[in-house]
Amino acid sequence: MAGKKQYPLRIDAAVYDALERWAADEFRSVNAHIEYVLREALRQAGRLPGPRRPAEHEDEGGAPGGPGNSPGAGRPD
Repeated sequence: MAGKKQYPLRIDAAVYDALERWAADEFRSVNAHIEYVLREALRQAGRLPGPRRPAEHEDEGGAPGGPGNSPGAGRPD
């Protein structure tokens, strides 16, 4: 793995506070969580080498009201 680059980041206080709470929920430091969020965004955009996993919000034929999403779908009668 390549070394880590240091980069000073100026960020809005409210955004930082939200990141701090989110990082705490995920048991990460703010710095590690920023790196995680950026890496996931890069991966979803196809800009990071490696296998691309579909995003949770992308439609893969399972949109609400679509096949397999009706009430009771997948349940035996």
